[in-house]
Amino acid sequence: MADGWFRNLVQYLILAQLTCPIHAPKNPGPNLCHSSRVATDVRGVSGVPISTVMPPLITLWIVWGSTYMGVALVVQSMPPLVGAGTRFLAATTLLALVVAAFRGFSAFRMSRAQFRGAAFMGVVILGIGIGMVSLAERYVPSSIAALVVSVVPLWIIIFRVHAGDRPSRLTLTGVAVGLVGLALMLLPGGTEAVGDANATEVALWTFGIACGSFSWAFFSWRSTRYAQPENPLVTSVIQMFSAGIALTAAGFIIGETWDSSTFTASSWGGWILLVFASAIAYSAYVWLIGHAPMSLVSTYAYVNPVIAVLLGFFILKESITTDVVLGLTIVVGGVVLVVSGERRPTKPGRIKRQ
Repeated sequence: MADGWFRNLVQYLILAQLTCPIHAPKNPGPNLCHSSRVATDVRGVSGVPISTVMPPLITLWIVWGSTYMGVALVVQSMPPLVGAGTRFLAATTLLALVVAAFRGFSAFRMSRAQFRGAAFMGVVILGIGIGMVSLAERYVPSSIAALVVSVVPLWIIIFRVHAGDRPSRLTLTGVAVGLVGLALMLLPGGTEAVGDANATEVALWTFGIACGSFSWAFFSWRSTRYAQPENPLVTSVIQMFSAGIALTAAGFIIGETWDSSTFTASSWGGWILLVFASAIAYSAYVWLIGHAPMSLVSTYAYVNPVIAVLLGFFILKESITTDVVLGLTIVVGGVVLVVSGERRPTKPGRIKRQ
């Protein structure tokens, strides 16, 4: 059943990339990929109809939300960086075989500039972002890690305004509502630290996650400035491969070792979950950042904490408070407002050169 769902998602993404080029033309006409009824952001990316965007977006919401639990399980007995790197390398192999089966090996033909662009994006988005989360979840609960990463929409709005874009009032209202919910979930007295971690360690690694989320948001925002393979699935393969190499190498450099005899069944379960989640969710993410407004794509950072908090509570036995429940409720309301705001066309302001 899961294999059939993954196959359907891959077929959907392949069909989408055949009909919608990953780099939007400067003056798109009214067609399937560039409808005047859908918002266009300052990067020059015209959003496809909402009915086309929602399947990969919902996939991103749910599957990526579960990865925080997966990381928490992995770092219980596996080295954080090498564990993250090897799961990306395994996911690379899985997704490469799928692309080859559907499109043939000719799909991997690309220029050196496209390869360099995709490899660079893999390191600065996945390598830094996931690397920080993997290191931090030895001390910071998975639900809190997801909440910190969820500041991505705030970074995106700052980038948009700085570039001269004018997000709709509804979008801005949704962002504000969502951030209020996140603030409520971060009130003191909520989730306790992992294991014997002290307050200083929790604060330090929480800041590390925030730095990783900034790198993720900044380079996602600038993604259309770098040459990428035309096929978004091939782009995912290259990005996960480069991130896997970088994380694994970094892990061995700082002294991590790979001794499978010491790994628990729970860690292996988390690792396997992350392999499939990497292939599915990141492919959806790469397609979305080339075809949908960034403030709409970044709503995953609002929904992921909902999934992460619930999985952390039911499976990892992490604490949950009334403040968290209230915050989650408000966050969902913020998502609804942002999604609604991005369905409406907005008039961009004067665009600054970046």
